[in-house]
Amino acid sequence: VPTEAAWLVGRRLADSLLDKFSMEQGRMPENVAMFWMARDVMYAEGEQMGQIVHLIGVKPIWKGSRLKGYQIIPLEELKRPRIDLTIRVSGIIRDCFYNCIEIVDKAMKEISALDEPEEMNFLRAHNLKSGPTPRIFASKPGTYGSGVNLAVYASAWKGEKDLSDIFIYWNGYAYGKGFFGEQSHEELVKQLRSVDVTFNKTTTDEKDLLGCCCYFGNHGGLTAAAREISGDHVESYYGDTRDADHVQVRTLADEVRRVVRTKLLNPKWIEGMKRHGYRGASDISRRVGRVYGWEATTEEVDDWIFNDIAQTFIMDEDNRKFFQENNPWAMGEMGRRLLEAQQRGLWKADPEVLDALKSLYLEIEGWMEERIGDITGEFYVPAY
Repeated sequence: VPTEAAWLVGRRLADSLLDKFSMEQGRMPENVAMFWMARDVMYAEGEQMGQIVHLIGVKPIWKGSRLKGYQIIPLEELKRPRIDLTIRVSGIIRDCFYNCIEIVDKAMKEISALDEPEEMNFLRAHNLKSGPTPRIFASKPGTYGSGVNLAVYASAWKGEKDLSDIFIYWNGYAYGKGFFGEQSHEELVKQLRSVDVTFNKTTTDEKDLLGCCCYFGNHGGLTAAAREISGDHVESYYGDTRDADHVQVRTLADEVRRVVRTKLLNPKWIEGMKRHGYRGASDISRRVGRVYGWEATTEEVDDWIFNDIAQTFIMDEDNRKFFQENNPWAMGEMGRRLLEAQQRGLWKADPEVLDALKSLYLEIEGWMEERIGDITGEFYVPAY
């Protein structure tokens, strides 16, 4: 990993990211922060790993089908600066594919030590400015997750700084060649100060950005932390390698729109989920919760999306009846998240939609109370 085919896709992905950023901002990004997931190794044969090494100006070397090592691409051949990286690696890559981390870390250390102009080697430039730092981070050894998704779901945050602090606290452990899980909170902060854009990618529609809360917890948390620490509006991109011949990089906002339109609000998808009764209702509700999670961490979700969610799943009589009969608690959770988004200023709701939502939410609470009925017996009450 990466395979030669994945390396070609990764190069296209890196070039597409740089082309998009330079076209929009008029310059190259100095530091790209990305969430590197295990599915890149297991499903995509290292496409993102190929992107990573191409961004820093390194080419993999194979012996047969096995990765033998890498060689540094000269600046004359690369014809652009070497891009610094801040990588939040998944716990599964850390625990199952550590050799991939070691290869990337070793290559970044060699690149940062090259005697090249600072404007052509951003790894070296940042080391000279702030001192050498690790560039691959994850949660503490033996733990998983970014912490941000838990805070969002528990409504245990007030603003972006809270989410940034949580992300730094949970993910300030460095990994690389010769070290494993060193506490490096200050080093993570140093790296995030120079981030220009955050990035993640999709390889298949079976694993879209609403498929798991860890996506917004990591990529969204990384974005919130980079924006808070740098004090700038850090861009957020999403790569698409579903068609290897037409690799694309979109804004995160565009990717949210794509997934919402093609799946969450797609009538055919909704009808398919309704055939699964209680579980289908639960899965719809979880996806709505993840839409809220992306808005909480990045504010990249359009108001019309929340309006349409309310109208589709709560205000629509047929869908409301489905939830009432199969899983009113799922509808209650959706209503609560929508109202929380509005109360936090994350959703500028259409006044008519908001009035209807508030009225229907009271009805939903009534349904849930009726379902509880008369309860007897002893209860276990945890001490919080």
